[in-house]
Parts: sequence; C-alpha cells; structure tokens
Amino acid sequence: MSTGPLVTLHVWGVPGRSVPGALVRMATDRRPLRRSPGLRFAKLLGTGSGRTFTVRDADPRRWALLAVWDDERAADAFAHGAVVRRWERAAEERWSARMRPLVARGRWSRQEPFGQPRPQRWDGPVAAVTRARLATRKAVTFWRAVPPVSADLHESPGLRLAIGIGEAPLGLQGTFSVWDSAAALNFFAYDRAPHAAVVTRTAREGWYAEELFARLALLSAEGTVAGRDPLG
Repeated sequence: MSTGPLVTLHVWGVPGRSVPGALVRMATDRRPLRRSPGLRFAKLLGTGSGRTFTVRDADPRRWALLAVWDDERAADAFAHGAVVRRWERAAEERWSARMRPLVARGRWSRQEPFGQPRPQRWDGPVAAVTRARLATRKAVTFWRAVPPVSADLHESPGLRLAIGIGEAPLGLQGTFSVWDSAAALNFFAYDRAPHAAVVTRTAREGWYAEELFARLALLSAEGTVAGRDPLG
C-alpha cells in the first residue's frame, strides 16, 4: 500500500508487583517520549475491558502506547530505545502492531493524529481506534448506553481483539479492536442493531466534547494478549 505515517501500538502486561512501577512510568516516560525523533503523536494509555467505560473496567496489569511516526526508520529506532526497553524489562507479556491509516475523522487532544488519509483498498486485517472525551453533563446517560454495545462487540463475527484504552479512568474513553477484514468491521458498525442505535443516539444526545474514529491497515503484529495471539 502507499506510504504514509506509520502507527504503532505496544501493549504490555505486567505482574502485580510491577504495577506501582508502571504507574510511575506513565508519568516519567512522557518527556523522553516527546523527544523521540520522527514522532508525530503519542499517548501512553491505561487499558481495560471496555465493557462499561467506568473505573471498574480498568486493568492495572496492562498498559499501552499508541504512537504515530514519520516512517519505519523512526519507529524502529524507538522500538529499540530506552522507553520500550524499560517496559519490556517489567513486562511478562507483550504485543505490538504496525499499521497504516486508511480512514480517519475527528480529533484527539485537538489534533488529527492519523492525518487525512486518502481512501484506499486493503484486503488484510484491519484495526479500529475510537476515542472520545465525554461531555461531563452527558456521562451518566453514556455509561448506561454502553453495556449492550460492548456485549454485542465481543460476539461480533470477525473480531480478533478488543480492549478499552484511555488516558484516564474516567471521561477519556476509547477502544482498540482488530478485525479479520474491513467487511467484518463494517458489519458490526452498520448492521448490528446495538451499535447502530448508539450511533443514532450520539448525534442526538451530544455525548462527546471531542471524538475520533480511525480505521487502519494492520501490516504486522507479534506477541500475545491474555495468553493468545489475536491473529493466530
């Protein structure tokens, strides 16, 4: 496929004894991360089940880093650098993926992290990233609407992986999912009743102060999440 920004996701599972250190790294790694050559955008993320998007979803033993790079050379250099090495030493499980943006709309922290990619054909597995900053006054109605959609997501044909992601336990909500194909993702997004209903309500109720959706071509991945290779 055509060249463009390279998106990477690292997911690290840490043992219980390493959770305090992971919390510290979430703060201390921000400065060296920002200084990485070729970096366009990055977020250190907590993860969770994504079933309710509340504090009880959070998984303190799994952490992630989403980054957008100028090119593969910049991503390679970072992958062998000090920030990743520190996480790797603490981790008992790891998974990483490399992706190229196919479709992106919306903003994340007032930025367009994936640019404005031209639509193009991709016949391999795809990843989807959603992220939203909740409007405070709308949070309760949003949380009430989420469980049916999340339950349906985890039963949707073609889903390989789905995790909740966020910069904070509340108010900054997102998901990262991997699908067999664009067709499988489209079926969930547009043909499954629970998700279609929430899309309609989103426009009507104004749940989000900021939102983003991106579809990415999954170029490669390695490792495991919860003891399983999502693409295996």
